[in-house]
Amino acid sequence: MNSGNEPMNIPPATAGPDATNSTVAPKATATTLITHIAALVTNDPSLGDGSPLGLIQDAAVVIDGDRIAWVGETSKAPATDNRVDAAGRAAVPGFVDSHSHLVFAGDRTAEFHARMSGRPYRAGGIRTTVAATRAATDAELEANLTRYLREALRQGTTTFETKSGYGLTVHDEARALRIAARHTDETTYLGAHIVSPDLADDPAAYVALVTGEMLDACAPHARWIDVFCEKGAFDGDQARAVLTAGRARGLHPRIHANQLSYGPGVQLAVELDAASADHCTHLTDADVDALANSSTVATLLPGAEFSTRAAWPDARRLLDAGATVALSTDCNPGSSFTSSVPFCIALAVRDMGMTPDEAVWSATAGGAAALRRTDVGRVTVGARADLALLDAPSHVHLAYRPGVPLVSEVWRAGVRVAAPAA
Repeated sequence: MNSGNEPMNIPPATAGPDATNSTVAPKATATTLITHIAALVTNDPSLGDGSPLGLIQDAAVVIDGDRIAWVGETSKAPATDNRVDAAGRAAVPGFVDSHSHLVFAGDRTAEFHARMSGRPYRAGGIRTTVAATRAATDAELEANLTRYLREALRQGTTTFETKSGYGLTVHDEARALRIAARHTDETTYLGAHIVSPDLADDPAAYVALVTGEMLDACAPHARWIDVFCEKGAFDGDQARAVLTAGRARGLHPRIHANQLSYGPGVQLAVELDAASADHCTHLTDADVDALANSSTVATLLPGAEFSTRAAWPDARRLLDAGATVALSTDCNPGSSFTSSVPFCIALAVRDMGMTPDEAVWSATAGGAAALRRTDVGRVTVGARADLALLDAPSHVHLAYRPGVPLVSEVWRAGVRVAAPAA
């Protein structure tokens, strides 16, 4: 299911004869031309400087409806109906956040405060959020979801994945996905987040529920199925049962893997051709090799390590091995309460061994790969017209100036949804 009602397999743009500077000419109906982009990240190595970012200096973009119709240098731009001057700002593709948990109620401020103060905290953890989410009305859950989506959009995120996982009953998981599907591009069924408190003494019965009645109720509202494969959550056999049941119902697998300890999650992800193995903090050499030789993306979530003072994933090790890496927020109320992809880019560069170029690619094209999308995460002909303009001359400033609200203008599907202050 593509809950955003958007094409899933738009072919990559075809470079024109002057592939270093432009693509094919636009149709005469092109509507908007954005000019004088100081440095444009296209994520098309056939363009611009030939790097993986396909960086074009003094660039221009033509938007026709909700699609990119032309990309090249400002001096070669065609005439269009409307014109917007970027005035020397840099631009990147809209960020693709391929991992978040946004359908919930309440927060866990007390838990975070205790953790950061070095004090034990024995309240409910995820179960606290489960109780609050179950008690919330649909309207309250939807208001909370849209609040965080707007917050992320202002920071340049134009493609959002979000999961269920805070209901853990048939009714509450299904309603979470129904609410999410009204607002997000990608929805993921995560009934297997933890064993429901209602069946804490019978994990096998809960797995049977997740793979049976709950799956039946949730599958119509989701594209993906996920499981938290970790000690204290679901072991390898249970995770396999969840993912294979979902796959039989047409849901594509992804997995929370190897976050808190070494375990079978990554190997299971590769075996089942999961689109993404997420967290990937504790990896053996065999895990790294498996990811590097597969189509499964390693999605790293630095907000979680920042918020829990945990060990950082070794992005450098994965990249040097040839794995495809994505960066996402893991936005959730317990362990990574940030909706800011720019913040995660800065963390990845500072603490995970990524270069600024690698981090920006991973937060755009990498996120798209983790969702198996070719229509987002790049600025090429035929892609969805998603752009984030920065109050900076280069994308490098996303890491160079951490914490600064550099995103000044956002275009999503050809519509300017956030504009600079007058």
